[in-house]
Amino acid sequence: MRFGFSTNAFREYQLEDAIESIADAGYDGVEILLDEPHLYPPDATDEERERVTEVLERHGIAISNANAFMLTAIEGFHHPSYIEPDEEYRQRRIDYTLAALETAADLGHDYISIEPGGPIPDGKSREWALDTFVDSLEQVIPKAEELGVDLLVEPEPDLLIETGEEFLELLERVDSPSVKCNFDAGHFYSVGEDPAELVEPLWEHTEHYHLEDIPADRTHEHTQLGDGAMDIDGFLAELEDRGYDGFVTVELYPYEETAIETAQEAMAYLEEHGWA
Repeated sequence: MRFGFSTNAFREYQLEDAIESIADAGYDGVEILLDEPHLYPPDATDEERERVTEVLERHGIAISNANAFMLTAIEGFHHPSYIEPDEEYRQRRIDYTLAALETAADLGHDYISIEPGGPIPDGKSREWALDTFVDSLEQVIPKAEELGVDLLVEPEPDLLIETGEEFLELLERVDSPSVKCNFDAGHFYSVGEDPAELVEPLWEHTEHYHLEDIPADRTHEHTQLGDGAMDIDGFLAELEDRGYDGFVTVELYPYEETAIETAQEAMAYLEEHGWA
């Protein structure tokens, strides 16, 4: 098991500086934010992508995940979504995802994490939202399969897909091995689930894990490791017992003002608890 840290906490830094800081903190991987101000696929040039590869190689650090969830370049984290009632607006998320797949492939990475549909629009049913999400996925799956880059749906509180069961129900509607899970432990904890207990039912569908702590009241608030109420050791022990050798990325985007210190403190927690 290897650990990465997401550059979405480093939005006040240039991507190159973020990568350097994360490598210096002792991480084996870095999650690249495929959004402004880091590497926004629709605008990224060949030279910029090559530069990212050079920086990664120079610092001896791998890509732990390509984060194609956030989309502040257009509006915000969740909009445009895959389930916007306005087809043209929805198409902007689809087109962005197609570009993100290309960017990940150019970087030599084989998966991106994506939004789990989005917030269900006012006046629309859950069934409509699921049908619309599946339709959107079907527009990007052929490109994903062509490039060999998987689409990791990331369940999140207050969005269409929140729970492990809802993710598995989504898979029943999608006929592609390219659609998998980005397992965010804190997200599942926030909706009342036990992340450690979800590892087994989602194991064969999960390619990458996100980790953060969450307050005791289960508010969806990404919190420094050890400062919340999650059983982080129990969750990581479950992964270790199953022989997981991929990446767990620490995602603490609310800590922009102290990004470097936050990355260092998270690594210190992992080291003190014997995980890194």
